Amino acid sequence: MELVNQGYQIQGLSVLALAEQFGTPLYVYDSSVIQRQYERMQKAFSSTRVKINYACKALSNPAVLQFFRKLGAGLDTVSIQEVRLGLMSGFLAEEIVYTPNCVSFEEVIEAVELGVHVNIDNLSILEQFGHAYGSRVPVCIRLNPHIMAGGNSKISVGHIDSKFGISIYQMPHLLRIVEAHSIHVEGLHMHTGSDILDTDVFLQGAEILFEAAVSFPHLQFLDFGSGFKVPYKPGDIETDLHELGSKLSDRFNAFCQSYGKPLTLMFEPGKYLVSEAGIFLARVNVLKQTTAALFAGVETGLNHLIRPMFYDAYHHIVNVSRPEAQPRIYTVVGYICETDTFGWNRKISEIAEGDLLAFYNAGAYCYTMASNYNARLRPPEVLVIDGQAHLIRERESFEDLIKGVKWLQM
Repeated sequence: MELVNQGYQIQGLSVLALAEQFGTPLYVYDSSVIQRQYERMQKAFSSTRVKINYACKALSNPAVLQFFRKLGAGLDTVSIQEVRLGLMSGFLAEEIVYTPNCVSFEEVIEAVELGVHVNIDNLSILEQFGHAYGSRVPVCIRLNPHIMAGGNSKISVGHIDSKFGISIYQMPHLLRIVEAHSIHVEGLHMHTGSDILDTDVFLQGAEILFEAAVSFPHLQFLDFGSGFKVPYKPGDIETDLHELGSKLSDRFNAFCQSYGKPLTLMFEPGKYLVSEAGIFLARVNVLKQTTAALFAGVETGLNHLIRPMFYDAYHHIVNVSRPEAQPRIYTVVGYICETDTFGWNRKISEIAEGDLLAFYNAGAYCYTMASNYNARLRPPEVLVIDGQAHLIRERESFEDLIKGVKWLQM
């Protein structure tokens, strides 16, 4: 979204007009930003054999998945339902990696039957997998490198107390299971967290993965997860992908030479690819002045955008209706019967009741984490491609809310 001639636009389309056309609250995604981010990653790692698998838990609308398929991406999934969405969106089974956590073995069997790459992150399931399939079905193994990384403890997943991955200190046990069942290990995987700025964190994890890889002679790929930081506010810093691409590619190519064959370098970015592409639009219901604050109460809440409340995440907020007005200090809050605060003491162009606000970085972990809390309805989603706005999910109705309900006869 950019400010052009005192009006906000997405690919030349007026944001105010989009709000009028589709109603509010509303999620809007800019495909040109998605493509820009995807091509940045390709360029950063162009000196090696790289495969980018979009982590669809960030934004799983099938139309978005179709767009990634067109770009040439693979798909990273964490549930059997995401696997099925990927297949329905046009991905081939071999283009999908299934990386669940704490699921039943029955779900793993279903993934095997669908033909996708299975990534296992605990010894119990690995042993069951080996007993069921032996060397007949290749598998990837997720390791926990015991690295504390990411913006905060809620988004760091590679530390010693994390539920994700098989501890590197359990390698002897892991290797015994692999040998006992003749398991064909085709890949190794790790993911340490999100919002990682320090390239040395990635390189540290890479060395751990390389050290483990020498114990598996039949590898086809190494998956380094993701965790690249994106900017959340004007002038914010982000992961230096150029530096990371140069350093990691050189080290990866050197490892492949010593390993004896070329491997594929995989990543599974989600937030990096779609966060900046999304804008969430909502109108101001009421202005409320108290002795301590001036509240702007909007027609949405944590039911539509939970990240500020769940992760203490920052979303930049602008007044689309009055971009050139004198700024004032507001606390932007929602309509849910909870403390759902989007931003404290934000400097925003002067707001009047009925004005349209835009929340930035609304492409990742926003709609996918939406709910019907307080019996509120989820908003529609729009994808802008080549200057055309496409409705890719309709606004929920009250009939959608009660679908499947079985009323008691009393």
